[in-house]
Amino acid sequence: MAVGAVVLCGGESRRMGRSKAALRFGSETLLGRVVRLVSTVARPVVVVAAADQELPPVPASVIVVRDARKGRGPLQGLADGLSALGPDVEFAYATAVDSPLLEPAWVESLLKSIDGHDLALPFVEGRAHPLAALYRVAPAAAAIRLLLDEDRLRLGGLADRLRTRLVTADALSAVDPTLGTLWNLNTPDAYRRALEEAGLAGCEEPGCGA
Repeated sequence: MAVGAVVLCGGESRRMGRSKAALRFGSETLLGRVVRLVSTVARPVVVVAAADQELPPVPASVIVVRDARKGRGPLQGLADGLSALGPDVEFAYATAVDSPLLEPAWVESLLKSIDGHDLALPFVEGRAHPLAALYRVAPAAAAIRLLLDEDRLRLGGLADRLRTRLVTADALSAVDPTLGTLWNLNTPDAYRRALEEAGLAGCEEPGCGA
């Protein structure tokens, strides 16, 4: 089963105060780290950026696309990413760029869980995580188009339109005991805590941790 990945990095990063994609995480940028990790279990990788967003370098194998419409949020970004994967990719893992503690085995676990469903959706502590989830590309893309046409931009609304398998913390903690894959870096404090968790405390400058 062909599995690709979509990395969304077009958010405004208001609480962080600067572009998350270019943040240093040891010897890598945040975008470079997430792309590297997800590339071990998914190909191709599509990075979705805002129309005028500057990105740090990524490998030549990575497909970079731009939001087709501004201000439509992650649902539009996911639509653009899925459409760039190509017809041979059956599944796509979706993640945000600010997930540096992503565990690649998480993707493999979701692939084992999806069975005949269209969406394997982590559901932890009463909350769904559509940007740490695995989508069946064709039905997900069709459902997203309908939501966008209806001007319903909430990413969580996809679960109601797809055959969804909820995947619990118990299942996911077997491959990611701290559930670090779900950590998102929305603030400078969260960024520093993630560096500490990765053993990279203070590595916010190029070359650190190389």
